[in-house]
Amino acid sequence: MAQKGVQLDQEAFSCSICLDLLVDPVTVPCGHSYCMECLQTHWDKEDEKKLYSCPQCRQTFTPRPVLLKNTMLAVLVEELEKSGLQAAPADHCYAGAEDVACDFCSGRKLKAQKSCLQCLASYCQNHLQPHFEVAPLKKHKLMEPSKKVQENVCSRHVQVMKMFCRTDQQSICYLCSVDEHKGHDTVSAAAERAERQRELEVSRQNIQQRIQDREKDVKLLQQEAEAINCSADKAVEDSQKIFTQLIHLMEKRHSDVTQQVRSQQESQVSRVKELEEKLRQEIAELKRRDGELQTLSQTQDHNQFLHDYPSLSALRQPTRSSSIHIRPLRYFEDMTVAVSAVRDKLQDVLTETWTNISLTGTDVDVLQPQPEPKTREEFIRYSCDITLDPNTANSYLLLSDGNRKVRWTRQQQSYRSHPDRFRGEYQVLSRESLTGRCYWEVEWRGFVFVAVTYKNISRTGDWKKCEFGCNDKSWAFYCSYSDYEFWYNNVHTPVSGPRSPRVGVYLDHRAGILSFYSISETMTLLHRVHTTFTQPLHAGLVILDGSTAELCKLK
Repeated sequence: MAQKGVQLDQEAFSCSICLDLLVDPVTVPCGHSYCMECLQTHWDKEDEKKLYSCPQCRQTFTPRPVLLKNTMLAVLVEELEKSGLQAAPADHCYAGAEDVACDFCSGRKLKAQKSCLQCLASYCQNHLQPHFEVAPLKKHKLMEPSKKVQENVCSRHVQVMKMFCRTDQQSICYLCSVDEHKGHDTVSAAAERAERQRELEVSRQNIQQRIQDREKDVKLLQQEAEAINCSADKAVEDSQKIFTQLIHLMEKRHSDVTQQVRSQQESQVSRVKELEEKLRQEIAELKRRDGELQTLSQTQDHNQFLHDYPSLSALRQPTRSSSIHIRPLRYFEDMTVAVSAVRDKLQDVLTETWTNISLTGTDVDVLQPQPEPKTREEFIRYSCDITLDPNTANSYLLLSDGNRKVRWTRQQQSYRSHPDRFRGEYQVLSRESLTGRCYWEVEWRGFVFVAVTYKNISRTGDWKKCEFGCNDKSWAFYCSYSDYEFWYNNVHTPVSGPRSPRVGVYLDHRAGILSFYSISETMTLLHRVHTTFTQPLHAGLVILDGSTAELCKLK
């Protein structure tokens, strides 16, 4: 009851604006009291309306009341402060419906700061203090506030459940372990938690690994999408240039044909006009002669007729009408036929070529797994033009045939210094990086490793970090006349299969497939790897004493 009275006094002497004990208390005409500064600030905001209200009851006053310190109330507050009374907690300190309430607060309960697994109760900051000051309570295990702390009590024996029955997979108290769970596989809750915690950590590691794998897949897909976009943009740009050139060529040919037709038109029309003029002159001459003959035929003087007739009867040779050939609308038909033939041929070529482009276009379906080729012809469709990078070749390796062939020599080559060069191992990398689906073949003699590797493999230092197949950055297939072996992370796996001086390599970077084949009259799978490639790869070769290898041209 005393505590409740203190709580009521605490609320009675608190300012409803700042929620703390009154400072320089003033009382408004309606009877409510506030800190002078708090009320002044509140009324300052109402100056524009010239209407002043009580923050609690909303009664209004006009004009603004003059505030005078309530000395009696100030003395009471001062005395109460000396007696140890504290300001009322702010509203946000009280427990709401979603909060865990203190089990020891009376009246309006405060939020719990901790729950105790030994006491099976929750405490606000004030009631929690004994757990920090009393020696026996200091040993109790505190946790974040929980509404389920009472669930740790056995409903049958009203004991804290500190044991776990693995047989029945449930938490129990000590009395349960010697009663209905007698003979069961029981351990302490802490021991079971430790075991489950280890399992949880393993599960988290697996999840985190899967997250990393999926993030790598996402990155690869992003790279694939970027490559597709770049390739498509370049194809559109190149085709635009080619079609523009083709259009310009067609326009040039059209201009040539038009010019040729117009030139022939002008020539032929000129010839026709010239002939027409000759005929008109001949007509005029004939009309004149016809008039003279008509006049002569009408003369009455026989002697005059006989005298003039010989000179008028003789005619000039007429223009030959056989030289005129009329071909209405067909003068340039041959030209039209020729142009139509060109059009038909071009249409056939474009149609056939476009069909081939559609059938053999690059597959960009990156979300669906693609089946591995079955025949060598299908593999060759994915063949890539690979050359060796002289800047990576060990100084005892000699490159030739356009950097496709390499052989080991006893004499050191005078290569210039380069950070990409292998110092200790007789190795060389391809100039080209490999992504997507790729296929290539290697002719070998002696003792050779056919490999793929990330470009960031070490060039100097520990051989395990540099040599193909001896680390997790490279995969190598060893070829000799006596046996085959596959090397990865310095693990050597014997491989059986027909011996052949030519080995085919198939890579599906996105699917994580790397396959090696023996190539002769038939194509035989020797070894296949399923993994996850996190970077673009490069083809690699290791050439041991007296050996040679050559990247074959397949197209």
